[in-house]
Amino acid sequence: MGLRDLFGLAKARDKPMDYRVGSQYSFLFGPTTSGRTVNEYTAMQTTAVYSCVRILSEAVASLPLHLYRYAGRSKERVYDHPLYHILHDEPNPEMTSFIFRETMMTHLLLWGNAYAQIIRDGAGRVVGLYPLLPNKMRVDRDRNGQLVYTYTRDSDDNPNFTGYGQVTLGREDVLHIPGLGFDGLVGYSPIAMMKNAVGITLACEEYGASFFANGATPGGVLEHPGILKDPKKVRDSWNEVYRGSGNAHKVAVLEEGMKYQQVGLPPEDSQFLETRKFQLDEIARLYRIPPHMVGDLDKSSFSNIEQQSLEFVKYTLDPWVIRWEQSLQRALLLPGEKTAYFIKLNVDGLLRGDYASRMAGYATARQNGWMSANDIREMEDMNPIPDEEGGNLYLINGNMTKLKDAGIFAGKGLPEE
Repeated sequence: MGLRDLFGLAKARDKPMDYRVGSQYSFLFGPTTSGRTVNEYTAMQTTAVYSCVRILSEAVASLPLHLYRYAGRSKERVYDHPLYHILHDEPNPEMTSFIFRETMMTHLLLWGNAYAQIIRDGAGRVVGLYPLLPNKMRVDRDRNGQLVYTYTRDSDDNPNFTGYGQVTLGREDVLHIPGLGFDGLVGYSPIAMMKNAVGITLACEEYGASFFANGATPGGVLEHPGILKDPKKVRDSWNEVYRGSGNAHKVAVLEEGMKYQQVGLPPEDSQFLETRKFQLDEIARLYRIPPHMVGDLDKSSFSNIEQQSLEFVKYTLDPWVIRWEQSLQRALLLPGEKTAYFIKLNVDGLLRGDYASRMAGYATARQNGWMSANDIREMEDMNPIPDEEGGNLYLINGNMTKLKDAGIFAGKGLPEE
């Protein structure tokens, strides 16, 4: 074997291997440092993860979802487009729009990706949307560089598939909403990326449950002055009578000079409660949820909760909303419709603040002429005032004038009597 052959063999051997197949990043999961196995299902057994996922999924699902058409510099809501009914009412005969979006958002928050099968008619228009489980989906490219979605069906989760096994779907057949990722195509699971934080939370809850199962006292040692012939029998007899929360605070009877010596530190000394509370903040930080929304009110007050709620809409919910809107427009609108229509999730209702602040803002807008009575009534979900009654009039304060007209009457004398 020549030098060139050896060099070529070394190059082939040193070539990096890609163990990632499609969107399956299984190497991120598995046992954590705490010893707890973390995946999307075990993570939902913690109150912190469940609360964060529920808050975000229900928030996105409850927002008004409409289809609009560009009309010059303004916009108008479109009711007669087939996509409006699918997005606003029923994506499929088995789900409401709320349930569909809640399910998709839950997938997005746990797996980092949300998939739905797009059902189209002969003209290419969308007639139905069915969610697909992310853990059964693989994303690859074909030899032409086009995205290919391979779905493994092993249950009756989708009525459009017949039989079991792998189903190949084209890019035009899948609504894919990716989360944060490294390639812009497939998102990474937040649970997988933060498995140690979630693992500590699971370990804390297991420790707490075990602590109360043992009568809310740490373990101990039974000391006998002599030699026991059968220590296992003594231990089992003690556990049978005094172990468990149902046997807590019973009076112990010790014979033959035996003594009970407690071993271990009480939970308050080992900062067990503080650890659990910190893990709540840690999971809330993962999903960028204000602590007061998951039950931590230590740093909240009547003066700052409203501001934190507005920041939640602006910095947490709004990026998810934009991700949804752009993914829906890309996948569901026909190529010729993308310049004429757009899809919008309306968060204005969450940004309005309290009643007094809204009324003060409306009054300013009304007096300065950039909102009419009907504009205000529409934002408050009220019926409009007819045109003949002045519902669409734009009024301004009579004391205001243009800057160039200031002092226009200064050079004119007093009117003759």
